[in-house]
Amino acid sequence: MHLTHQRGPLHDLPDTPEAYDAVLADVVEQALVRLTPEGNLEHPDCVDDIGDTSLGITSLLALAWQRTKDPRLPEAVHRSLAFHLSERVYVEDNPGYPNLKLRNSRFPYARYVLEAGAHPIGDWPSTAWALLQAVNLLDLTDGLVDDEQRVELLELAQGYWRWLTEATFFNPQEAGNQAIGCVVGGLMLARHLPDAEGGLMRARALELYSDEIRAHRVGDRGALLPPEHGGAYDNNYGPISLSFLAQAHRISGEPVFAEDGDALARYIDARLTNGGFDNGGPRYSEQHSAFESVLGLRYFGARIGSDLGRYRADSRWARHACKPDGGVDGHFAWMLVWQIQDTTRWHREPSTVPARHQLRAGTVSVAFDDRMTPSLVEAGGTYYLPAAVNRQHGFGPALDGFVFCRPMGEVRVRDVRADGLTAKLVTKPVVGRDHVLRHVRSLYVTDGATLWTTVAVERLDGAPYLLAGMPYAEDDGDRVRRIAAGPVSSAGALRLTHPQGTGAEHFDARSELAQEQAAFALAADPRGYGNPDEGWKHLVSSTALEADPIPDSPDDLHVFAVRYGSQQPITVSAEWTEDGLAIRTDAFTAVIGPEDKQGEPTLTLSAVSR
Repeated sequence: MHLTHQRGPLHDLPDTPEAYDAVLADVVEQALVRLTPEGNLEHPDCVDDIGDTSLGITSLLALAWQRTKDPRLPEAVHRSLAFHLSERVYVEDNPGYPNLKLRNSRFPYARYVLEAGAHPIGDWPSTAWALLQAVNLLDLTDGLVDDEQRVELLELAQGYWRWLTEATFFNPQEAGNQAIGCVVGGLMLARHLPDAEGGLMRARALELYSDEIRAHRVGDRGALLPPEHGGAYDNNYGPISLSFLAQAHRISGEPVFAEDGDALARYIDARLTNGGFDNGGPRYSEQHSAFESVLGLRYFGARIGSDLGRYRADSRWARHACKPDGGVDGHFAWMLVWQIQDTTRWHREPSTVPARHQLRAGTVSVAFDDRMTPSLVEAGGTYYLPAAVNRQHGFGPALDGFVFCRPMGEVRVRDVRADGLTAKLVTKPVVGRDHVLRHVRSLYVTDGATLWTTVAVERLDGAPYLLAGMPYAEDDGDRVRRIAAGPVSSAGALRLTHPQGTGAEHFDARSELAQEQAAFALAADPRGYGNPDEGWKHLVSSTALEADPIPDSPDDLHVFAVRYGSQQPITVSAEWTEDGLAIRTDAFTAVIGPEDKQGEPTLTLSAVSR
């Protein structure tokens, strides 16, 4: 089974001017066929996310006219703009809309669903999107439509802004991408107003960003991030927020947008595997955006010097939003307009700067969570998620249903590169059920093709094992597909176990259920509204790799060793030496030495001569 939305890396899409002209040409031909006598450009199957869609197609036609001067387009733009102005502008309060601060304001807004009261909760983002479509048209229609239409459009855009910022609570869905998008709309609209009025609107937009978005950022993995549906990051909407930050910086030049975009970009870079796979979020765990992310990933990838374009997206939305039949949908047209207008090129090389929450070399990568426990391991084209046992999730030593991976104190990290090897040593104090403080030393070493994980912990009574993850997916050409096993070997006995329990709380990787589906089933609210990250925390058990200690661990330690990316047998030894704990494999020798004067761990690494 393939994961529906995990497809090809975004930087694999051609982004030359010629490629974008071809995209616009296709949109033009579809639109001219679709255009109704009334001027409607909505897709015939469009029901929700509809209030801004015709206007979005109109903006793409205006951009195409700017680039080609196609004589068929002025009339189409005029008619379709007239349709939106007369048929898709609402000033009567939508029955049941819960987020109004000012009733009967008569400010215009766009509806998520056209029928009054049918689904009013989506009116805020629909209006923000309509504002963005409108300001793009203001940018693109000088000389294309008559002054009367432009004046009416400008007044409409101002009304949208007032509805979003005065008539309703700001950002009622706690969705960072929507909120930053609204700010972008205000910044773009301000440029079309007289200096004094435009200055006030620009100041208000910046104030909203500072007080309503930036002040509420959420911390994760050392970064402060715009909150998304109540969480720190969502792998569908987070990159869309990055695109909004890119556009905000492009049009305003304000350093704060560059600063926050850089921080979000580095965060995405750290959590993203080499192969572009990622999962997790408070709205969607595995449902990836596509063209909506290109602008941000490309713009900030160039700024931070990393290949953010490796992000795997939904290639069915590779250029624009579309319906199941492939027909263009104008809902996100503003992003395609900006993507075409921006001339930044993809940065295709990985960053060479070590990142605390990432280990990456060649085709191997490890993303670490806030506790410096792997959240995602990639080796041999296979992706491993943290396994679950007795409601505890992670990678680490386990004994009697307790996983030693949650730190009780400061986590120390040391990055080393030597002899073509890349390594990260993570040391963390951990308290077990017996209240004894133990130090878990986890060493990750890669040659760019396979990943060695060696974990040492003070000796435990009983039969401990290393919880070594859950094989979940693998690259299959341009797609990611589900799996239930992977190429792994261990210096101790290795087992692949599956949960004995039944029901949503027990995730068996052999089933066809995706992680996102299982997480939503465990969430408190329905799919799309529940928090899959919170739901997944309710998981009791899962498919898991379990590795026994190596046979010749030192008397005072349990040492575990696993290699991902190969099933060839491995030999690992560990012993105390004058320099520290020496770990020897057939590929490298590593010595975890005494702490330095600052209490930081020391590590020396050398490759074994062949």
